[in-house]
Amino acid sequence: MTQDEKVYKLSFGTIITINNHLAEVIIDEGIEMDEHLVDAYHDFLLSHLKAPFSLLINKKHSYSYTFEAQKIIANLEEIDHMAVLVGTLGSTLATKTIISLKGRENIKIFVDREEALDWLNDQKYKRDVI
Repeated sequence: MTQDEKVYKLSFGTIITINNHLAEVIIDEGIEMDEHLVDAYHDFLLSHLKAPFSLLINKKHSYSYTFEAQKIIANLEEIDHMAVLVGTLGSTLATKTIISLKGRENIKIFVDREEALDWLNDQKYKRDVI
């Protein structure tokens, strides 16, 4: 962990702010994300990060979403890019479902954390240069 990183334990999981524009999100095992938890999650992101920001979604635990939560989880305009770190076929399929609901091209799936972080940093560099 670097000097800038801060770890926040929330009711649904852990969010690590890597810098002002990047956070890693780890949802706890067995959580069902509903609209209220998504609202709390979005409120946290908006109050702790500087827009536009990117997210590393670390799916190291098994959890689920209500259908309503699936529709709104990636809806924040302030989210620039999302890298989703998956370890199982189930987490890959769940992520592809959310991507298809959103029709967004700023979400990419990874199996290696460093590759995911490199991609997010590359996207930020491209955005800042243009």
